[in-house]
Amino acid sequence: MQAIPDSLCYLNGEYGSLRDAKVSVLDRGFIFGDGVYEVVPVFQRKLFRFEEHMARLGRSLSKLRIVNPHSSAEWLERCRTLVAALANQAGAGDLLLYIQVTRGVALRDHVMPSDVTPTVFMMASVLKPPSPEQRHHGVACVTARDFRWERGDIKSVSLLGAVLARQMSADHGATETIMFRDGHLTEAAASNVWIAQEGALLGPPKSEHVLEGIRYELLRELCEENGIAFNLRPIAEGEVLAADEVLLSSATKDVLAVTTLDGQPVGHGALRGKPGPVYARLFEAYQRAKPLQSI
Repeated sequence: MQAIPDSLCYLNGEYGSLRDAKVSVLDRGFIFGDGVYEVVPVFQRKLFRFEEHMARLGRSLSKLRIVNPHSSAEWLERCRTLVAALANQAGAGDLLLYIQVTRGVALRDHVMPSDVTPTVFMMASVLKPPSPEQRHHGVACVTARDFRWERGDIKSVSLLGAVLARQMSADHGATETIMFRDGHLTEAAASNVWIAQEGALLGPPKSEHVLEGIRYELLRELCEENGIAFNLRPIAEGEVLAADEVLLSSATKDVLAVTTLDGQPVGHGALRGKPGPVYARLFEAYQRAKPLQSI
């Protein structure tokens, strides 16, 4: 069994040891998965695109009819407290800040209770980025039918579908499972997915089947700054399999090249099975954006 670290966490108004933190067995997050979460990357002790993460948290809470328990300033103060504590303890530079809000504690009933106080939990951990080898060679992915529920736009703690999808790739020694619904690209188990075609970056349009990753708008900005065409539109499965490049984006991966898909190399010609030029330009631009978009 993995040892739980004795790091600082936040639970319902109090800071304490992660090892000792406890919630009620009647918390609706535990009983129903009735809650949402956010993961904010922290680079050199600064929170990356914090306001965008808070806006998405607010959208997810609103879709579940949960009142946001804190203002943006209050969230920021709590985030900074946890980041400082872990950075001082571990000497770590890059971290992940995890925020979870559930509807709260109530007797088990499917109907949403209106008289409960949300449960708020926060913790920080060391960010584990892709290895230099993965950056240099790219990563392998597998594909699958998107069998998850219809509300992928909510960053819900109900993640069993994503767990099953991610396990499929783990069973094959791959990094991610890229999914398709009705013959079109949606996303991966824990990443957004992009393709590059003739120098342009293409992604699935925003919908209830796709979580609007924070990197959606970021990559649009980076493409505009670097003269890369950017377009959101339905992407057929065949287009992904025939793409010049396939990319993943997430809080932990930044942007990452997929060079093998279902055991077959991605791309064409001399770059077949290797990270491509669109990835290289976006990755470098992403690194330049980190200090500029962190608070």
